[in-house]
Amino acid sequence: MGRVIVVGAGVVGLTCAVRLLEAGHRVDVVGRDLPLESTSAVAAALWYPYRALPQDRVTAWARTSYAVFEALGAPVEYGGSPDAGVRLLVGTEVFTDHRPEPWWRDAVPGLDRETSLPEGYRDGWTFTAPVVEMPLYLRWLTARVLDLGGTLTRLNLAALPEGADVVVNCSGLGSRLLGSDRSVVPVRGQVLYVEQVGLDRWWLDGAGPTYVVPRSGDIVLGGTDQEGEWSRTPSPDDARDILERAGRLVPALRGARVLRHKVGLRPVRPAVRLERSGHVVHCYGHGGAGVTLSWGCADDVVGLVGDPG
Repeated sequence: MGRVIVVGAGVVGLTCAVRLLEAGHRVDVVGRDLPLESTSAVAAALWYPYRALPQDRVTAWARTSYAVFEALGAPVEYGGSPDAGVRLLVGTEVFTDHRPEPWWRDAVPGLDRETSLPEGYRDGWTFTAPVVEMPLYLRWLTARVLDLGGTLTRLNLAALPEGADVVVNCSGLGSRLLGSDRSVVPVRGQVLYVEQVGLDRWWLDGAGPTYVVPRSGDIVLGGTDQEGEWSRTPSPDDARDILERAGRLVPALRGARVLRHKVGLRPVRPAVRLERSGHVVHCYGHGGAGVTLSWGCADDVVGLVGDPG
C-alpha cells in the first residue's frame, strides 16, 4: 500500500483523498485550514464551470463531477446519500443580449433556451444543476476520508512535505508558496446569506456576477469577482450592491433578512494545473469551479499517482 500525503483540506483535496483511499492507497490529508475554514466552505457551490480553463479538460472534469453529484443527490431508494447535502435544482442563467450555447454544454444532460425571462433580459437557458450545501458536504467528505482509513491533520507548511511515495498538492492559493507558482492569484468573492423565502430554483447573471442559490435553510447571494484582492473582510458597499442586483434578478428577495456575510478567495490560474512532476502531483488553480471539477480531477489524480503497489 503506497503512502500519499494530500496537501489541502478543501473540496479538491478531500475529494482526491477519497478517490485515492478507494483505490487502495494509504492517505494522510494535511492543511493549514481545516475543511470548514477553507474557501470551499464559503462557496455557493452551484455546479457551474466558472473562471477555470482549458475548456476541453474543464468540460470533461465537470461532466464527471455532474454524474457523481447526480448520484449523491438521488432519492435514498435509488442509492443517494442524503447526508451529503446535494440537491438537483432547476435554474436559469440570463443575459441582456443573445448568446450562443455555452462551451461546457456537453457537460450537462439537458439545456433549453428560456423564453420566460425577468425584465431587462433578452436571452437565457435553463438546466438542472447540482447545488451542494458546503458545510454539510465538507463534513460528509471528511467522514468518508476517515471511514476509509485516512487521516486529517492541521499543519502549516513552509514547503511540500517529505516522507511519502507521492505528494498531491491541492493547496489552492497556497501553491504560490508550495508550488513556487506566482501565476495563481486570488479572485475575491463576497457572498451573503439571507433567510429562505420559499425559493426553490437558482438564478445566475454572469455580468455581475450575480447569483441566487437556494439551500435548505437559507439562500446564498453573490457576488464579486475582484482579481488580485486578498482581503477577507466583508465590504458593506459590496453587500449593498449584491443585495440590489439579486433583488432585481429575483424580486421576491427584496426585504429578505440578512443572516451573515462571508468572503472567499478563489485560486485562479491561466489553466488548472493537473500534472505530475517527480513524486508530486499538482492539482490546483480551479478558480470558481473547485466543487464543479472536483470528482473529475480526483479521478485523473488517481491515474497520475498510479497503483498502490
